[in-house]
Order: sequence, then structure tokens, then C-alpha cells
Amino acid sequence: MDEVTFRSDTVLSDVHVHAPNKRHLMVRLNAVGQPVFLSQFSILLDESHRNLEIKEKDFKKQNTKCQQTFGEESEEEGKQNDSSKEEEAPKGIEALLDEDGDLEVVRKPRLPDEEDEDLSRDKVCPIILTKGGDLVEEEEREDGSCDVIKIEHTMATPLEDVGKQVWRAAFLLVDYILSERDLFKDCTVLELGGGTGIVSIAMAMAARTVYCTDVGEDLLDMCECNVALNKHITEPAGSEVKVRLLDWLQDEFCTDPDTPYSWSDQEITELHDLATVILAADVFYDDDLTDAFFRTLYRITHNLKNPCTVYLSMEKRLNFTLRHMDVACEAYSHFRNTLYDLANMRDGKMKYTVEPLGLSFPQRIVYERIEQLELWKVTAVRAPEESSSPETQE
Repeated sequence: MDEVTFRSDTVLSDVHVHAPNKRHLMVRLNAVGQPVFLSQFSILLDESHRNLEIKEKDFKKQNTKCQQTFGEESEEEGKQNDSSKEEEAPKGIEALLDEDGDLEVVRKPRLPDEEDEDLSRDKVCPIILTKGGDLVEEEEREDGSCDVIKIEHTMATPLEDVGKQVWRAAFLLVDYILSERDLFKDCTVLELGGGTGIVSIAMAMAARTVYCTDVGEDLLDMCECNVALNKHITEPAGSEVKVRLLDWLQDEFCTDPDTPYSWSDQEITELHDLATVILAADVFYDDDLTDAFFRTLYRITHNLKNPCTVYLSMEKRLNFTLRHMDVACEAYSHFRNTLYDLANMRDGKMKYTVEPLGLSFPQRIVYERIEQLELWKVTAVRAPEESSSPETQE
């Protein structure tokens, strides 16, 4: 499709807005008739950064050497010009003109391998979004030093289907995971509201088992497809990403074998026995869903045998509201209030510690890390049992 058009009642992620139209190549229609696109996200790992530094140093050395050589040649030419100046003087300005009378400008010669060096820079820092099979294969061939995550997604959706797009806060969480992989080595991880699955797939580079959960059969089908597209990441690491249904509006895990992506009793037991990390990226855009998320978080962490660390990434979105007659971020304000209530909960069963994380860790995906992005860390442990007094014991 040559042009991509969107209706006024749809929502479009900034990640997709910044991709040029020529790269919006549809690969299929999903079960509900929405266009599905394939994107490739190149991950810049430590090795890539080292290669970049080495290539830049080599380029500087070659540049200096070329400049010295050019300077010596210029000096010799200057001496020769001085010696023959008296002979050429009578020609005057005519010596600098071509046969049409235009001024000829002597240009500095190009440095050796200059074009090759420019291409090598593009290899290290490629465009983050490429659409369509030919372009994806081309960039994979050019960039063998970077791992690549392939994601199928939609471009513009109604609000209830925003999980089918890729969002900037997911990139932020991927940055943190890939920068702190030792924290997650061999862990069992649960992602709430996994959407396209990009965060869970990145986590599989470190963790042993990742449960990527969401609702909606079509969305879960897309997520399962993305897991299959990225076996080149999960299989070498010996990890597994399991796509499962988890509805925040329900109090129990779905174990109905006739329901797609339902849980087995063994998986629920393993989750409660082994899980130590919970993830969620950009799921706080609706107050009711935010409340449902924190109820689900409490219920799950209360049933875990081990202390758990929760990582929440989000983007503050400012909107003009008629209620305030000003620019406000109501969804973010509700999230912060609910987070505050969680940290101050005193029910005698669970204790939660909340802290914001600085964003000083390096970017592992090329995108605009805007100041509205935030990452929060929540530690969940069982509350210490209060010792009963001797009078109570009697």
C-alpha cells in the first residue's frame, strides 16, 4: 500500500508515526480485518558499541594520515609553483579558467575508504523500523553485529486495541533489561499486558521462563506469532516464552482447556513457586484498567513464595481537558496516586516498597528517549508476622 491513512477515532503510537510512508508495507490482515505490519528492531549490544568506537578510532587515524600526506604533497607542490611562478605569471587569471571562461576550483581529494567508512557507521546504527520482507532481509545482511527482534503489529487502532502496537515505554523497559541482564539471569518472569510481546522476547535473552500475558485471542495470536519469529533469540539462550491469557478483571487464572492460551495447573504452580520478576510496559492509560492492574498485582504477589521485584515503565501523556481547561495528565496522576496507596498499604499481609529508577542506563534500541518516560521499581515481600503478646498466648 502506497499511503497509510487513519481515521480520527484511532490511536497511533509515536514509534510508527516517525516511520516514513515508504516503509509501511503490509504483510497480512489479522482475524478482525486489521492490516498487520512487520517491523525489525535492531538491538545495540555492548559489542556493537565497542565496534563503533574501534571504527571511529580507525577513521580518525586514517583521516590524520591522509591529511598529513595531503599536506606534504601540497607543500611540495607549493615549492614547485614558487619556482615556476615567474613563467606562469604572464598567463594571469586565465590559468584558473576553463575553456568556457568558468572558474575552476581545486578541490581537496577524498580521503581513502571514506565512502566505506560512512557505510560502516550506518551498519552500527541502523534505522529502527523497516517494513516489508525485502527491506528486512537487506538490513539483516548489512548488520550482522546486532541482534534483531522482529515484531508483527498494527499501525492504528481503537483504544481497546492499543496492545497491538509498539510503544516507546516498552523500548525503555527493553533498554533496562538488556543493560542489567545479570539481574534476570535464569529467572522466571511474568509480564502483565504484554501486547506484541517485544518486552518478553527481550527478557528471554536473560531469563529462563517468561510468561507473556494479555487478553483477546487475536492479540494473543499476534504475540504467539512474534515469539515464533524470534526463535533465533530464545533458542540459543535456552529460554522459553509462554503466551497465556490473563484477564485483570477476573480473580482467577483461566484453566479451561477449551479456551485458547489457558493455563495448566502445573504452570500456575510453577509461577507461584518460581516467579521473582513481574513486568508491565505502558499499561496505565485508563483509570479502571489501572485499578484492575494493581488488584491483579496484589493478588499474584500475595500468592508467590518468593519476594518479587516489579518493573513498571510508562509515558506521561499530556492532553488538554475541558474539565481543567488546561493541559493535564490525568491517567498519570491516577497511576501515581494508586502507586502511593500501594506503598502505604498496611494490611498485615504484604509490604511494598516503591522507588523511581534513573534513566542513566544506555539505550539498546534506537529511539527518542523523551523526558516523559519513567521507570518504577516495586519490591513486594510478605509482611513480617506480628509477635503475639504473652497475654494473648494465655
